[in-house]
Amino acid sequence: MHLGLVGLGKMGGNMRTRLRDRGHTVIGYDTDPDVSDVGSIEEMVAALPEDAPRVVWSMVPHGEPTHATVRALADLLGGGDVVVDGGNSRWTDDAVHAEVLAEQGVGFVDCGVSGGVWGLEFGYALMCGGAHDDVAKVQPIFDALKPDEKGFVHAGSKPGAGHFAKMVHNGIEYAIMQSYAEGWELLEKVDIVDNVPEVFDSWREGTVIRSWLLDLFTEAIQADEHLDSLDGWANDSGEGRWTVEAGIDNAVPLPAISAALFARFVSRQEDSPAMKAIAAMRNQFGGHAVRRTEPGAD
Repeated sequence: MHLGLVGLGKMGGNMRTRLRDRGHTVIGYDTDPDVSDVGSIEEMVAALPEDAPRVVWSMVPHGEPTHATVRALADLLGGGDVVVDGGNSRWTDDAVHAEVLAEQGVGFVDCGVSGGVWGLEFGYALMCGGAHDDVAKVQPIFDALKPDEKGFVHAGSKPGAGHFAKMVHNGIEYAIMQSYAEGWELLEKVDIVDNVPEVFDSWREGTVIRSWLLDLFTEAIQADEHLDSLDGWANDSGEGRWTVEAGIDNAVPLPAISAALFARFVSRQEDSPAMKAIAAMRNQFGGHAVRRTEPGAD
């Protein structure tokens, strides 16, 4: 099958390789000419055969880059063609994109993609949304990208179903990582366990908390036991926020995911103002000790 692929970064570039390894023809376009197969998005579309529905997959950042890509493809494609948004778009954007493309008779499929840099070797988990006919046109690509067993779901026929499923997936991911991180900090803090990496390694088989994330974290602390080479700072991609917002909008309590999201905000503060306020209040009502900054100290 022929596929146009917009965006050849870490994910898109590896997806191109995996698809080609499985016999598909991929014409990739990227703003970086060193990795792009063609000089423009127009050249990419022109290179796709017109005797079958043309399928173009977008793997660009969410927001305006995706909006611009969809608008450009709406002008270049026609009836029966399909655009797949495989980036981390907010699910509410998908209905807008579907409507823009539908005006030209172009189908739209939103697809949440998980697998990161490991997807090339092990396959990508794919959660897609869109009409059954449009999904069917892309199915050979889904089959090549997914792991050998399972890993693909048509989450729903409404635009946004795939990205909503991926958003919840990422919210759960936040909470799982936070719990592993807090457990590791406690084991490191208390002077009773002699080898923390071996404890985590022992959990990888036979326990109810084993997971791929546990595997990855164990490998990290085996290589750098106290994580001395890293700063305690973690960004959020946006999907954790959107998950919490969706929980609020639908009156679904998400205490673990919310706490994990806010913990990332705390990580960006070298000296937390909120903790200063708490320390001041504890000192006022209970005379609890405080740590004071020396005048002129950095």
